Amino acid sequence: MASSLPNLVDKIVNTGTLKVKWADGSETTHGDGTGERVSVEVTDAEAEKLLASDPALTLGEMYMQGRFKLHDGDIYDFLSLIRKNTLSTVFSPMMAVKLFWRIGLAQLQTRLPINHNRKNVSHHYDLTPALFNLFLDEDWQYSCAYFDPPGISLDEAQLAKKRHIAGKLCLSEGQRVLEIGSGWGGMSLYLAEMAGVDMTGITLSHEQLAISARRAETRGLSDRVRFELQDYRTMKAKPFDRIVSVGMFEHVGTGRYNNFFQKCFELLDDDGVMVLHSIGRDVAGHNMTNPFIEKYIFPGGYIPALSEVMPAVEKAGLLVRDIEILQMHYAYTLRNWRNRFVARKEEAIKLYDEQFFRMWEFYLAGSEMAFEWDKMFIFQMQLSKSQFATPNNRRYMFEAEEKFRQKEASRAPLEPLEF
Repeated sequence: MASSLPNLVDKIVNTGTLKVKWADGSETTHGDGTGERVSVEVTDAEAEKLLASDPALTLGEMYMQGRFKLHDGDIYDFLSLIRKNTLSTVFSPMMAVKLFWRIGLAQLQTRLPINHNRKNVSHHYDLTPALFNLFLDEDWQYSCAYFDPPGISLDEAQLAKKRHIAGKLCLSEGQRVLEIGSGWGGMSLYLAEMAGVDMTGITLSHEQLAISARRAETRGLSDRVRFELQDYRTMKAKPFDRIVSVGMFEHVGTGRYNNFFQKCFELLDDDGVMVLHSIGRDVAGHNMTNPFIEKYIFPGGYIPALSEVMPAVEKAGLLVRDIEILQMHYAYTLRNWRNRFVARKEEAIKLYDEQFFRMWEFYLAGSEMAFEWDKMFIFQMQLSKSQFATPNNRRYMFEAEEKFRQKEASRAPLEPLEF
């Protein structure tokens, strides 16, 4: 047994109940005996050493490899138990060294002139579409849903998200709208059908581009909804009346926020309106993505604090017209995704293998835990160049939402996505 690991676990777990079976067959119990018991097993001595030295990275790796097993509870239960007890504590000098090294490396990478956006996007979004079909809603919205009213289904909540954002865009028929990071096309198709606007969606994913284009053609919208394989930084076009970006800003990087908002200023009409939907964190200074997520899931990603975003918005000459914070909605979204994904475990394993399944289960569980315990949230920021681009009250948003809600009743059902 790596002698430091049981002591570390005992130091961490003060509340709750954790039972650990070690590689040598011995067992220890930690915590105050409250709550549902979580039982885990570390299968080999080398895994114990790795977990003791760098748990932020190696816990996910050991779980992927089947060397860290759950017997009572699941991986989400374990992660939540640990997070409830640790908060922001660092438990050893070596962990502190690795933390600061990763922070420094992450900050350097976001400021280098070379950006691997297309490679990073392909790493995640060009996986087989059949994988995403296992857990996403019928429209394949791979971003936070909007559970208003509480208790609605994932499909209803993702529709509510699109409706909520559409209400903030102040849309009029015939307007030209740009979507930066268009995913599988659901938002662009919704805005075109509900508001009669002309849509241009840009993406860096070949898989997403192909599916989006087919969806527009299937729904008879190819004349006013087009998708392009395009990096926003090199885009040249006549300014758009509206810009929307959902779940893309997390891939920009702190060192490139000035360029992002300057480009948005350039692409937005003088009377235009932009809505940016992004994950946020409570304070600046974390300055790095979880190392497991960075290595295996979202290379190059970074979650900003609003204090890191606002200077770039102001420097670009954009005005903030509205900011809304959605607190627990992504935790609910991720719980739906995780439950759906786990329910179709055998299908996921057939697509890849069991190690891949555990990697994604760990990613979904860890992300859900972060939104529940790490003070992460969604912010929706409405921007313009002119103080007169939007009404001086918020009633128009809700009135527009209600109009879209009524129109949705006559919208043709979504076709199953072809892949």
